[in-house]
Amino acid sequence: MKKLSLFAILLVTLVAPGCSWFKHSQTVKPAKPASAAPKTIVTPDMSLAAKVISVNTVGRFVVLSFPAEQMPKLQQTLFLYRMGMKVAEVKVTGPQQENNIVADLVTGDPKVGDTVRAE
Repeated sequence: MKKLSLFAILLVTLVAPGCSWFKHSQTVKPAKPASAAPKTIVTPDMSLAAKVISVNTVGRFVVLSFPAEQMPKLQQTLFLYRMGMKVAEVKVTGPQQENNIVADLVTGDPKVGDTVRAE
């Protein structure tokens, strides 16, 4: 009987710690970063924009300089702005040479350096 109780005590001492005999590695998942702000959407400005490089008041026309590959269509109406104020209206008539095109003056008083926009 003494052997049986000694065996029972030994068995209880081995089984009692249970899982502590085996080393378990805890897997900690990294926390997802909180999205502070929504993603920014960037869209390029593809509207027509140019500058007046020459004004002929006698012939009532202007020469407009556009960025590469952004030329207006013939007979298109454009507006000239100076310091944010609309100062003239022109109609594209041509001829075109490289990035420059001629436009007839419809109304207003254009000056060299005015900004040209389609709206």
